[in-house]
Amino acid sequence: MMRRVGRAVALSAGLALAQGAAAQEEALPLPSGLVARIQEVLTDRPGVGLTYRFRFVADGFEGVSEEEAELETVLADLIWLCESYALPRLANTGPTPAQVVISLADRPSEFGVFDPTVIQVFEAYRPQDGACIWEMF
Repeated sequence: MMRRVGRAVALSAGLALAQGAAAQEEALPLPSGLVARIQEVLTDRPGVGLTYRFRFVADGFEGVSEEEAELETVLADLIWLCESYALPRLANTGPTPAQVVISLADRPSEFGVFDPTVIQVFEAYRPQDGACIWEMF
């Protein structure tokens, strides 16, 4: 089940990885038609092992309601971001993480700081054989 941080950020803090200006400006066309940009990549070591958090922003992102088609659209965007953007970059980061968290928001926000104006969703995945396998938090 997708975790909607209905206008809030609810994840534990991590260490920011250096992001080049070019990477932050890269436009990523999503299956839904939205265009995402990487905000930042964070890493930490919770009880389950190394975790990378890829935080994306897409202008016009409206979150999800209870409509199944809307939920499937957002899930397709998150999987695409995990498999097409995050996984190819993991080979250059060092040890393979136990978990990859993909978040998508309507605007940039400070990680771990509540902002009621931000719409954000996130999901956790286990990288395995070039795919992102959905994980329950």
